[in-house]
Amino acid sequence: MGVRAERGARLRRLARRRPLALVALYAAAAAAATSPGIGSFRSAFVAGGAPGFGEAAGGDHLQSVYRFWLVGHQLERGAAPWRDPYTFQPLAGDQLSLAGWPFGLPFWPLEAAFGPVVAWNLLLLATIVAAGLATYGWLALLRLPPAAAAIGGLAFALAPYRLAQSGGHLLGWTAVFLPLSLWAYERARVATGPASRQAWGALAAGSLVSIPLSGQVHLALGAVPLALAYGALRFRRAPFFWLVAAAGASVALGLLIREAVILESAAAGGRTLDQVRMFQAGWLDLVDRFRGDRGLEQYVFVGWLTPLAALAGVVLAWRRRPALAALLGLAALLPLLLALGTHLPTYELLWRYVPGFGYPRVPGRLVPIACLALAALAALASTWALQRAGPRWRRAAFAAALLLVAGDLLVLPLRATAADPDNGAYAMLARGASPGRIVELPLFEPGIHHGSVYHYYALQAPRERPSGYSSLAPTVAYSFFWDLNRLNCGVALPGDWSRLRALGVGTVLFHAGAFAQSGRPGAWFAWQLLQRRGYRSAARGGRVWAFPLVARAGSPVQAAPVPEPDRSAPVFCEGWDGWTMKERDAPLWVFGEVDLEIEVAAPEAIPAIVRVDGGQPRRIEVGPSVTLVVELRGNRWHRLHFQVGALLDTSPPQGLEIVRLTFRRTEATTDMAAP
Repeated sequence: MGVRAERGARLRRLARRRPLALVALYAAAAAAATSPGIGSFRSAFVAGGAPGFGEAAGGDHLQSVYRFWLVGHQLERGAAPWRDPYTFQPLAGDQLSLAGWPFGLPFWPLEAAFGPVVAWNLLLLATIVAAGLATYGWLALLRLPPAAAAIGGLAFALAPYRLAQSGGHLLGWTAVFLPLSLWAYERARVATGPASRQAWGALAAGSLVSIPLSGQVHLALGAVPLALAYGALRFRRAPFFWLVAAAGASVALGLLIREAVILESAAAGGRTLDQVRMFQAGWLDLVDRFRGDRGLEQYVFVGWLTPLAALAGVVLAWRRRPALAALLGLAALLPLLLALGTHLPTYELLWRYVPGFGYPRVPGRLVPIACLALAALAALASTWALQRAGPRWRRAAFAAALLLVAGDLLVLPLRATAADPDNGAYAMLARGASPGRIVELPLFEPGIHHGSVYHYYALQAPRERPSGYSSLAPTVAYSFFWDLNRLNCGVALPGDWSRLRALGVGTVLFHAGAFAQSGRPGAWFAWQLLQRRGYRSAARGGRVWAFPLVARAGSPVQAAPVPEPDRSAPVFCEGWDGWTMKERDAPLWVFGEVDLEIEVAAPEAIPAIVRVDGGQPRRIEVGPSVTLVVELRGNRWHRLHFQVGALLDTSPPQGLEIVRLTFRRTEATTDMAAP
């Protein structure tokens, strides 16, 4: 009895220490996974690592920070935390902002205490630790040995796709709710009392509903069926009822989002297959850990040893738990196949006929499900391996397995990303100077992530703005961009400034860093436009200048903070893709006194308008080609502004193409042809 008692006491001590050991294990994994970005923990976001060029670096992490901040900001004002009162104003009503749930709640006090940078970084580390702990808890309740469950938790915590999608996109964060819901379901199954059974069932349901509630509706398309299938396989009446209720709530929430957000947006008709092809992965992406430069969305690497261990786990589990092995095997395989998009002929059928699949443009959004299933199957395989190691070698085998998993899955996708916490230009706005709404240059199409930098600066100076960043922006926001994005290249039509004043815009903020980050070519011309209007910068912060829209006649012209373009070559603004129009406004700048011949072609008859130096519009009919002769007088920059009806940005670009430019000067004639 003494030996048994001593052994029991030792096991109890180990059980008490195990939570601390697990937290330490996954905290170490979080620190390793976020290196080298964690080295700038207090001064830079741990995110994608984009350069800021003197200001905050744009990226999805800034949009997420903004959504988190809105929760506390709105609650402090006594307003709904799921409403965004600043973006796309006054063009549209308050925007529905779901991405603040639930991480905005802990972000609120953390941001107040440490600022947004530290708050983001702390929560990012916490989600990695939580992913490991929740997976461990679930696998332990499946009666896996603690060592095997810990290995499975580590595999999900370090899953490359989940980590890569945690540096900006909330998909990696929200994926934590997958193992949490399964863990809570298992706790409800084994609960002895009705109150605890209902409480754990409610946690399982709440975790499942949190996936679409946080804006990850695409992930919910796979997570809800997985949870229901798992609940049916591991059936208990009370907890399964909670899963069914959560599934119903998720469907209702998805329909609400469709009606309230999607149908009011430019994506109301769904995504095209061309858009899907832009973001789909290839076969090699599944096994090539070095293809991250292809794009974040295409990075679906799942390891080399882990899939092999998972395959072994399916074989081993089939003997005793064939249904569970089949479910986990399908959960590992199907999301990876779907991530290949149109590389599989069946994807188009899903896109065409399965409700919900026509809206996401990234087919890999279900890959976190595969990451969890692979982790669970690898844990099953490690159970078999650890049991055969024998008591003497089991600890060494466990340590070796942890190192193998870490070495197989660590890809280090996160880097230090510029933050710019105290910008002087926005500090001026925060003090109440220059009242009214704001517009930031360059303007970005609402679905382009570079616009997220403007969301971030709203934390420093909350102001309404007609622009913003959202993949589900209302169509009126796109119209605003198409109408006024010519300002990015220093071109304004009569009525443009009046329109801004009518919208209540009191300040334009010139972002030299955002011009550089996005590669927009018109920064020097945009600065000169503001100067010609008599506007002068009243405050500067880093590479950001604030221009109150009040003309200051006679004040000295301010030198541009960006270099003048090369005078020997024409400058094609962002309305061009090479020498082909891709937007309905396409300015072109040419320097010097010259007789210019422009040969323009189009695939079909297209009516167009050309303005030279802001003069009267000249209407032309292009098709198949026409040659324009333009006399440019004065040794200065001249602007040629092409416009085509309601031409939208499509892929591939359609519209006018400049085939040839001929410069006839007194001293020489120069021909330039489209590349």
